[in-house]
Amino acid sequence: MTVLPSEPRFSAYQWGSSGGVGNITVVDKVLPEMLHMVDAYWYQFPPMNPLWHGLLGFVIGVLGTISVIGNGMVIYIFCTTKSLRSPSNLLVVNLAFSDFLMMLCMSPAMVINCYYETWVLGPLLCELYGFAGSLFGCGSIWTMTMIALDRYNVIVKGLSAKPMTNKTAALRILFVWATSVGWTVAPMVGWNRYVPEGNMTACGTDYLTKSWQSRSYILIYSMFVYFLPLLTIIYSYFFIVQAVAAHEKAMREQAKKMNVASLRSAENANTSAECKLAKVALMTISLWFFAWTPYLVINYTGIFGSAKISPLATIWSSLFAKANAVYNPIVYGISHPKYRAALTKKFPSLACGASDDGTSSVASGATTCTEEKPSA
Repeated sequence: MTVLPSEPRFSAYQWGSSGGVGNITVVDKVLPEMLHMVDAYWYQFPPMNPLWHGLLGFVIGVLGTISVIGNGMVIYIFCTTKSLRSPSNLLVVNLAFSDFLMMLCMSPAMVINCYYETWVLGPLLCELYGFAGSLFGCGSIWTMTMIALDRYNVIVKGLSAKPMTNKTAALRILFVWATSVGWTVAPMVGWNRYVPEGNMTACGTDYLTKSWQSRSYILIYSMFVYFLPLLTIIYSYFFIVQAVAAHEKAMREQAKKMNVASLRSAENANTSAECKLAKVALMTISLWFFAWTPYLVINYTGIFGSAKISPLATIWSSLFAKANAVYNPIVYGISHPKYRAALTKKFPSLACGASDDGTSSVASGATTCTEEKPSA
C-alpha cells in the first residue's frame, strides 16, 4: 500500500538548508517505488522551501483554470458558429483542443504533488504524465506550424495558392497527431524514459542519463519538435510580413501617382487587417520562443553537463512551456474578429473589445477565414 508523505512542514527545509546532520535532500520524500526513476544527480540538493511548492501549486492551478476555460470557449465557439467553420479554423480548434487537454492533464496532478512536495501518484502515472505533457506540447507546436504555413499560403501566394479544404486540414491534423504520438511513445518503449524532474512534483524526459541512446533522443527530438517548427514559423512569417510591406509600398506609390492621400477605400479593411497580422506575427514568434526555449536549455544543459541544474530551474522552465497553453487562446482566438463577435453574442459579459460584424478580413496570428475563396 502506498503511504503518502506527511503534510508539508518547514522543519525539513530548515534542517537541510542549515547543514544539519542527516543530509536531508530533495529526494527524501520520494515514495520507495519511485526511487529507481530518480537520477543520483538530485541527491545533492536540499529540499526546496515549502513556499516555492505553494507558489508553484498556486500558479499552475491558476494557469490550468484559465487555460481550460479559455481553450474550452475557443472550441465551443468555433464549433457552434457557422461563419467560423472554415478549413483553416479547424487548425485553430485543434490547437485549442491540444492546449485544453494539456492543462487538464497537467494542472490537477501538479497541484496535488506540490501540496505533498513530491510525486505521490506512482511510477505509472509519472510516465503517463510525462507522455501527456510531451504529446500535447508536440501537438500544439506542430499545429502552430501548420497554421503559419496556411497563412503563408494565403497571404504570400495569394490568388495563385490552392485553397485549403476540409480534407487537407484533416490530413494535416492527422499528420500532427501521428508525428506527436510517434515521438512521445518512444521513451515508453526504451528510447529515453520519463522520470521525475528536479523538484519531484512533475515528470518529463530524462536529460541526465549520459548514454548516447538517451542523449540521441533529446537531440533528435529537439531538432524535429523545436528547431524545425521554429524555423518554419520564422520563415513563414518573414515572407508574410514581407508581402504585407510590399503591398503597403505599392499602395503608397499608386496613391502618389493618382495624387491622392490614400487608396484605402474598398480595401481599407483588408489593408488594416494585414498590418495587424504583421504585429501578431512578431508576437507569435516571440511568445513561442520564450515559452519553449527555457525547457530546451535545461534539457541541453543536462545531456551535455555544461552547467549545474537546480530543481527550481527545472520546474520553472517546465511551467513556462505549459503557460503556452494559456495565451494561445488569446493569440489564436481572441485576436480573431469573427471569434470576438461570436464571443460577444454568446457570452456578452466576457466580450473583449469592440465586436466585429464579420465583414472585415480576419487578421490573427493564427488564420484568416478563407471561405471567400472557392473550395477546390
